Amino acid sequence: MSSSRGEKLSVVVERDLPFPPEKVWRALTQPLLLAQWLMKNDFAPQVGHRFNFRADWGVVDAEVLASEPDKTLSYTWNSMGLQSVVTWTLAATTGGTRVRMEQSGFPAEAPQYYQGAQQGWQQFFSALAQVLARTD
Repeated sequence: MSSSRGEKLSVVVERDLPFPPEKVWRALTQPLLLAQWLMKNDFAPQVGHRFNFRADWGVVDAEVLASEPDKTLSYTWNSMGLQSVVTWTLAATTGGTRVRMEQSGFPAEAPQYYQGAQQGWQQFFSALAQVLARTD
């Protein structure tokens, strides 16, 4: 499979979590909970809100693109020259919530971003599950 220059890749992680969508939504949108599994932030789930995530390695500049409580959340993710979009989709299941995260916009010619995100999101999802398990 040849990759043409300018082609964009997406990282997708899907997990079934044994918690209701409202609870998962809180962990995705409340700054204190978000900081426990992702990064320090000044997030608010309002379309047009500009915020950033802060970590030891640097800062992610972001803006909320879509926010539909308990269903969809989307924001830009601009860091270290990478401009991408993160979209969360929540769907209620009999046992909890199917959580889908897609980060789109990785340039095919810069695989380090893509590979880093694949590993990073797996770790973030594990941390998210732990935060949900110990949160009321």
